[in-house]
Amino acid sequence: MEPNDPAIKTLYANTKALAVALDYRDPPTQQHSERVRDLATALAHRFGLPEPDIEALNIAASFHDIGKIGVPDQILMKTGVLDDNEWAAMKKHAEIGADIIHATGSAASARAARIIRHHHERYDGSGYPDGLRGEEIPICSRIIGIADSYDAMAVARSYHRARSHDEIMTILHEEIRIKHDPEVLATFCTVIESDAWQKARQ
Repeated sequence: MEPNDPAIKTLYANTKALAVALDYRDPPTQQHSERVRDLATALAHRFGLPEPDIEALNIAASFHDIGKIGVPDQILMKTGVLDDNEWAAMKKHAEIGADIIHATGSAASARAARIIRHHHERYDGSGYPDGLRGEEIPICSRIIGIADSYDAMAVARSYHRARSHDEIMTILHEEIRIKHDPEVLATFCTVIESDAWQKARQ
């Protein structure tokens, strides 16, 4: 999507090299980010967000995991369960990512950085890094969070199998008001169950 907002255009140009860097560092994370971007953008359109917000979301979703560049390889590539110290280091990626995007210095960087910082907050306040809850969490972060959850479960990782669409939807519904905003989840369901999206996944 070619952005219309001049500030977003500048941010888009300034972050192209970051996408290349992430692809070299961790190709699966880059591919995951592209899928999350597409799903989150479709959800944002269906949710009726203004175009400037969608453009900021598009950038933020593309780089929501860029902070993993700052996570040590022995943690990022670990095939087993992370211990408490390793998990604490992994959770830092949201803050690191926000710092990286903010450092690009464009007029839109602070907006995209805020979205990235909060994409792992949870609706009940149990997320990270700031323990925001409900509507305290930026709407774009809530949207990316659910797209991120869906894709993370749909694709096999070294530490879990790929879950089926029906399994994922059951889990997401179990997480209403715990992890996910009920209104965002309801809109997500209309997107992910649509004929167009199902055909795109085939």
